[in-house]
Amino acid sequence: MGIFSKTVQYLKDHLGKTRKKIASSLSSILTLGRAIDDDLLEELEATLIGDDIGVETTDLLIQDLRQAYKSREIAKTDDIIPFLKARMKNYWPDYNRTLKLAESGPTVILVAGINGSGKTTSIAKLAYTLSRNGKKVIVAACDTFRAAAVEQLSIWAERTGVQIVKHQMGSDPGAVAFDACEAAVSRNADFVILDTAGRLHTQKHLMDELTKIRNVAAKKIPGAPHEVILVVDGTTGQNAIQQAKVFTEAIDVTGIFLSKLDGTARGGIVIAIKDMLDIPVKFVGLGEKPEDIAEFDPDEFVEALFA
Repeated sequence: MGIFSKTVQYLKDHLGKTRKKIASSLSSILTLGRAIDDDLLEELEATLIGDDIGVETTDLLIQDLRQAYKSREIAKTDDIIPFLKARMKNYWPDYNRTLKLAESGPTVILVAGINGSGKTTSIAKLAYTLSRNGKKVIVAACDTFRAAAVEQLSIWAERTGVQIVKHQMGSDPGAVAFDACEAAVSRNADFVILDTAGRLHTQKHLMDELTKIRNVAAKKIPGAPHEVILVVDGTTGQNAIQQAKVFTEAIDVTGIFLSKLDGTARGGIVIAIKDMLDIPVKFVGLGEKPEDIAEFDPDEFVEALFA
């Protein structure tokens, strides 16, 4: 849709700690005049894995780097970072990372994630940006297990100026989803965003509840949910991979919203997620304000990461 895009400079400003960590790690290895040999490549491999770049991608990078040196494509340590940037960009699949829209009627976005992942704040960012671009948005408080969850979403709905559908604590989450979809149709809304209970991926009964919410939306609105977004906390590192795998098996995740990248040193996890999952990172959260959201662009992200 293009309404979430941010500039490279914006990403650079919000990925400061991640960038400094990677830059510090690389500068200690890629010293001026040092020979490109097995020792250097082994240190570089350990550093990239330590920065959450991902084992598979790191292995590919080191293999390509070794071959490039043998073929004299690169000759000195100064050539390594430009080489890494170019290769990282080439590894990303050419996904369409924009939101999938309904052919007719409201677009339904189901949002899932464990407690503490930044799910509700991420929903607020999506709702705020869509609303500010002239879209009519309804959010649904399907997390009826915690009173605080409904209250938090209500506060964000008021702040961002979007409508909310909610029931009492302990109500059937599927009923909330049904009423929200019905309201979206009757009010000619453009989007309905379904919040869900934060849950551990090991809690089968709660994962089954997610599937039920998805099925309720599908019965009410053709093709729904049109997007299933999993919010993953970028600070969790490699644990994010297992979360994403299990949620994808339960609800057919179509995109990742990577939260809490501002001020963290784990930005490389987006590259690791690319390694392990055949789904795109669609959005990144880069701060606490509703407008701190960017549509994920691999080229811009790599440039900001190594700037």
